[in-house]
Amino acid sequence: MSQTLQIERANELKHKPDVSTVQFGTVFTDYMFTNRYTPEYGWSGASIVPYQNLQLSPSAQAIHYGQSVFEGLKAYKQGDDILLFRPDQNFKRMNESLSRLSMPEINEENALNALYELLKLERDWVPDGEGQSLYIRPFVFADEPFLGVRPSETYQFNIILSPVGGYYGATQLNPTSIYVEDDFVRSVRGGVGFAKVSGNYAASLLAQKKANELGYEQVLWLDGVEQKYVEEVGSMNIFFVRDGELVTPQLNGSILPGITRKSIIELAKYKGYTVKEEKIHIDDLVEDIHGGRVTEVFGAGTAAVIAPVGKLNIHGVDYIVNDNQVGEVSLDLFNDLTDIQYGRKEDPFGWVVRL
Repeated sequence: MSQTLQIERANELKHKPDVSTVQFGTVFTDYMFTNRYTPEYGWSGASIVPYQNLQLSPSAQAIHYGQSVFEGLKAYKQGDDILLFRPDQNFKRMNESLSRLSMPEINEENALNALYELLKLERDWVPDGEGQSLYIRPFVFADEPFLGVRPSETYQFNIILSPVGGYYGATQLNPTSIYVEDDFVRSVRGGVGFAKVSGNYAASLLAQKKANELGYEQVLWLDGVEQKYVEEVGSMNIFFVRDGELVTPQLNGSILPGITRKSIIELAKYKGYTVKEEKIHIDDLVEDIHGGRVTEVFGAGTAAVIAPVGKLNIHGVDYIVNDNQVGEVSLDLFNDLTDIQYGRKEDPFGWVVRL
């Protein structure tokens, strides 16, 4: 069922910054989308309004009991057009997250149409510099003022936009370093690891801080039961090039089903790579790196698209991959996927939406 979208115009528009100087997630555009859920009317009041602070009761349930989910995707500029990469998959995954937290699902078609209208209004905010994009953050949270442990009866759904520079400054790939976490766990099967819920990220912060203090940029999580099997990096899924084949941990309920992950698998198969999804024991990974079978490691996610890994600390020992250089497979897939996203190359999959 479609909703009528109301638009409230801003009295004054913001100055647009030099995106190359903007820190990720610190500058926001002139407008935002908002929608509210109540038991009486369902999702109603769909509006695009000037970017503003939210009004929230101190007893709002999201604050106390964590009913909050979000998504992340990007818009790209090509000439006068705005390009989106598989936005339907983000709203589909958002509904899976909402369902897991006993929150009301959104209408995916309405959400997409609202996003399109918001982007058309904010067209001038989409940067066109090398590697730059407009980051899109849809999120839903419980706002009922009630201190009781049960699903909220009311919710807010918002979309905000933020111009961002290239993850690597432009398109120059730089290997990152990873610390394999032995003590803390991110999630367990049957939990919410597969959902993009706020609490997953809160639970990761202490381990991330620990890794940073030890001189590593990212955390690689092991499974939450045996702590033996590779799962994912804090903000990315993980891939390995082993014996010339592309290998990634199979989805098991505690790993986020990344849209970039899914796209890399489909693109790699299309290009003729052998792709395997399987359980990867951390000790086998050590042996394969040491023995030269694993020649590349890279993360995959919305922010970086592909982040090559040059060093892993596993059980306190550093292992260097590919002489801490960007590998051929990583670069090949990065170039092809970003070329599709930015419209520089034909999209054989129908992934790109053009506005």
